[in-house]
Amino acid sequence: MNKKKIIVPLVLLLVIAVYFVGFHKNKNLRYIPENADAVVLIDIKKVTGQYLFGLVTHPSHWSGSKAKGKSSGSLKDSGIRIPDFLQIFHIKDTKFSEWYSVLEIKDSQKLIAFLKKQNFVDKGNNRFQKDQFFIIINGGHCIAGTSDLAFETIQKNLLKASSNSVLDADQFIHNTTGSISFISGEKIQNFSIELHDDEIEIKNNSNPGILDALASKLQKGNHFMEIELDKESIKNLSHFFNKSIADSSQAIYFKATADLEQVNDTIISYEYDDNFNEIEKKTFQKITQPNYTLDIKSDDPDKTWAYLQSEKWINSRNQFTAIPFQPNQVSQNIDGIIIQSSGKPIALSPRLQENYIFIRNSSLLYSSLKTLSASEKRIISDIDYVLYGNKSQDYWVKIKAKNGELPLILRW
Repeated sequence: MNKKKIIVPLVLLLVIAVYFVGFHKNKNLRYIPENADAVVLIDIKKVTGQYLFGLVTHPSHWSGSKAKGKSSGSLKDSGIRIPDFLQIFHIKDTKFSEWYSVLEIKDSQKLIAFLKKQNFVDKGNNRFQKDQFFIIINGGHCIAGTSDLAFETIQKNLLKASSNSVLDADQFIHNTTGSISFISGEKIQNFSIELHDDEIEIKNNSNPGILDALASKLQKGNHFMEIELDKESIKNLSHFFNKSIADSSQAIYFKATADLEQVNDTIISYEYDDNFNEIEKKTFQKITQPNYTLDIKSDDPDKTWAYLQSEKWINSRNQFTAIPFQPNQVSQNIDGIIIQSSGKPIALSPRLQENYIFIRNSSLLYSSLKTLSASEKRIISDIDYVLYGNKSQDYWVKIKAKNGELPLILRW
């Protein structure tokens, strides 16, 4: 038999197999409810491809990755059917911190064993919890979320085959690692999520030059946090917290600068001697606290002050109680409101005439986060800065990691 007649079909079959395994994707999104107002999609095959490429080009990591996989357990062996697009959604009129995802189950016993191995606590009735992550198993599906408040609603409305509306991934994502989309009626606003060697970018445009120039300016400073927002940006960001804040406060400009400082905190307790005399005992601990100045420019400072008082954010001692840190002082001037920390108020950084939120990493930040696990602290310590910026209708978020020998997908 002619060898070419055998080799050609085999090569063709191999190409077809590689396409379906590595590139062909099921773009049907069956688990996004009609009342979702935000959707995050992760292209699992693209992420897997980036991981494999990173692994191949960094052979020094091979032995370490194998050891890590054995100790932590593999998602492929978790009993879950890995989708081509991981669908994470937020439901309208719920807290901003509440996000959910629905996954298909291949083997529920494997899934339960996997969850126990990951230190999830069995809460009964097929519910499991680990810190702020919740999972419920319902027949051939499981619902995962950062809360369990909407589990019942999702089970009733989403897992009924008759009520499922199938969406297309192309409505949300276009050849990027992931996307985050905001839904308002028929309108969908998409932001791409791109994973690079040492940064993650979220944006709705293809021109990174403006953000890079802004980042370059801000990196020359040394403050922990710098914020500058105009009226429109204040209004847009306030939608995530309280839609009435921007309009009711009359704010037209916001500027903030903050630094972190480690100080000694005195704890006073009382003991009793053998004669039942009260003895005062002082102990000291180091705590991390911010020093800051916040400047709120207003069209009508009197109305802004009245609004803050009506929200009970200014108390009788002229302290701004919405900031849950050490005492501060809030005062009114002809332009608006100034809030300064009492400990060590700092001068505002120069005005750049841009819209941005810039947070620089600090060892004081992640060392003070006692509730985080060792791996979570390691990830946070690896971050250089986080930057949000916008100009007109263009928005960006950049999470910049420190330069390292390995790309982020192998580090985190």
